[in-house]
Amino acid sequence: MKKNKFVVIGSGRLGSNIATKMSEKGEDVIIIDATDDSFRKLQESFSGYQVVGDATDLSVLDNAFIKQAKTVVISTDQDNVNIFLAHVCYYVYKVDKIFVRISDTDKGKLLEGTNIKAIYPFNLSLIEFNALNESEEEE
Repeated sequence: MKKNKFVVIGSGRLGSNIATKMSEKGEDVIIIDATDDSFRKLQESFSGYQVVGDATDLSVLDNAFIKQAKTVVISTDQDNVNIFLAHVCYYVYKVDKIFVRISDTDKGKLLEGTNIKAIYPFNLSLIEFNALNESEEEE
């Protein structure tokens, strides 16, 4: 089975922007969200597929071709749901690349021993602040 899908779970600002960018790059993108209204955040250039449903329901993941996913990005606003879904994608569906948004940096320990990559909004904001602050100090 060819793994050629790019699946995004969560159509908030982060998920919808990642889905749009990957769609623009020619990826076969499928975005999943529990509410149809969330897809309004997708840009007009998005050419992928939208699936409405609870991604913790394996039938929703199956209908979103998760078995054919080469990459999954999980970006709901709930750390525990994101970590659970990341483990499902890793252990059940054997997805090669998994990126998961986690707000609580301490929960990253739950990903140890896997190829799941954590995205920490707090760390990214801190890095950006430090870079901006250092550039102002140099002036």
